[in-house]
Amino acid sequence: MSGYVLLVEDNDDIREMMALALQLAGARVMCAANGREALAVLKGRPVPNLILLDLMMPVMNGWELSAALQRDETLAKVPIIVISAMGEAGAAGLHPAEFMSKPVDIDHLIDVVAEHCGTPGGPPGVA
Repeated sequence: MSGYVLLVEDNDDIREMMALALQLAGARVMCAANGREALAVLKGRPVPNLILLDLMMPVMNGWELSAALQRDETLAKVPIIVISAMGEAGAAGLHPAEFMSKPVDIDHLIDVVAEHCGTPGGPPGVA
């Protein structure tokens, strides 16, 4: 995959499993454990092709991060895929490109990321 993904998930096990699966599929993945960390990861780096966003996180949750991203002209254009156990209704105000329920279907996740980041086969990234 030619682009890169920002994965924002507070659960270490889920974040590591999703990042590894995406990397094995050829995606370049940057990770953050909460919204504040995600904003720090974005500074000084190229704009991601896609953001995978959990909603319920400590420090800065998914709704707060989404609001912060909307205040940045460039980041506001990045598609967000909400991945949450709380149901699609909780993400309605965010207008995500897609919603995925936890536990996430890894094959579907890889397909969605490939749609936004190009076809598989690019160099794997780092988490």
